[in-house]
Amino acid sequence: MSASPRPSTAEELRGAGLRVTAARVALLETVRDGDHLGAEAIASGVRDRVGHISLQAVYEALHALTAAGLVRRIEPAGHPARYEGRVGDNHHHIVCRSCGAVADVDCAVGDAPCLTAADDHGFAIDEAEVVYWGLCPGCSTGRSS
Repeated sequence: MSASPRPSTAEELRGAGLRVTAARVALLETVRDGDHLGAEAIASGVRDRVGHISLQAVYEALHALTAAGLVRRIEPAGHPARYEGRVGDNHHHIVCRSCGAVADVDCAVGDAPCLTAADDHGFAIDEAEVVYWGLCPGCSTGRSS
């Protein structure tokens, strides 16, 4: 039995109830092709694909895609927001204290163990955010030499 083909970016936008535009398609594909990109880098990637787009239009599209669950926004303390296309699996991140590099970290114990709080105070928890901090290999090598 073969897996069904992945829907096109335009089909995903429609499925999320969003209007399909060249800019939104380019933006979603730029986020998915990138690695925890900031808004400026996303804008540059969109411009490479479709031409001019304002930074304001990028922010508006990112807001819509984030609200629709197609993009995830992360904002490590002291750093600007970054966006990624890996959504729906409650993974975590590790951030370099020196250069700000961000990498994905899968949950250490099975599926989303972090959603079981010791005391949920009556909240219906649907997401947990864990950020690990340290030095990336490049920065830790640079400090030891």
